[in-house]
Amino acid sequence: MWRSWLRLREPGLRLLNRPAGDPAASVRPRSAPQPPARAYVPPTERKRFYQNVSITQGEGGFEINLDHRKLKTPQAKLFTVPSEALAIAVATEWDSQQDTIKFYTMHLTTLCNTSLDNPTQRNKDQLIRAAVKFLDTDTICYRVEEPETLVELQKNEWDPIIEWAEKRYGVEIGSSTSIMGPSIPAKTREMLINHLASYNMWALQGIEFVVAQLKSLVLTLGLIDLHLTVEQAVLLSRLEEEYQIQKWGNIEWAHDYELQELRARTAAGTLFVHLCSESATVKHKLLKE
Repeated sequence: MWRSWLRLREPGLRLLNRPAGDPAASVRPRSAPQPPARAYVPPTERKRFYQNVSITQGEGGFEINLDHRKLKTPQAKLFTVPSEALAIAVATEWDSQQDTIKFYTMHLTTLCNTSLDNPTQRNKDQLIRAAVKFLDTDTICYRVEEPETLVELQKNEWDPIIEWAEKRYGVEIGSSTSIMGPSIPAKTREMLINHLASYNMWALQGIEFVVAQLKSLVLTLGLIDLHLTVEQAVLLSRLEEEYQIQKWGNIEWAHDYELQELRARTAAGTLFVHLCSESATVKHKLLKE
């Protein structure tokens, strides 16, 4: 069980058993900005009404076909994605549904709908600033003053991630025990805004989605930059919860469900970012004969 990695009584208090220099850690702050309404709330379930799923290339990109019907967005726009790799991933979501379509499990489809319809009508600059704003309440920048074991755990696990981000992006982030959080220099915000500006609108939708899941821009950058795995990023974003669970126990089914859901959403958002930046074309595939 991965939770056995958390060894609170061992010297050094490390969250993950890994070689020195490997990535790591994060806790959820006491308060975090509410993520803006960025995506549709998909319907819960619907009986599957199609047999075959395929993709085709149209004038505006790659389309998803459910039998002979072209998939549409909630605003009735043609569902068209910029890369064939993303189209295959979305088609796989639809093809993997059984007798019942469980829309709440189809995170890639939801992110595509949001990118196509842009229901909040935000431009690129607004998406970037929304993501950077999470620095003000970034999970791994908030530190407790007690108990000592949690203080040490936070230091051992979160400091290496902050140090990596500061070196990687040439910025100053820091941490604080104040409820107001750390004071983020204006130059740091400017540098990260410039970095995020290198992504297209679709990828930025995915980045903001992952930031909202982890409550951390720093962890998201580590994840997108392949410095962290999804499992590591999620575990680090839940450091304080896992500490409390280790100490007091948990409601087994509820904790496991929440953990798996967070992993699924984070993985989907990360995959979405990379696939939206994918320029290579892969061979057309019929997903179900």
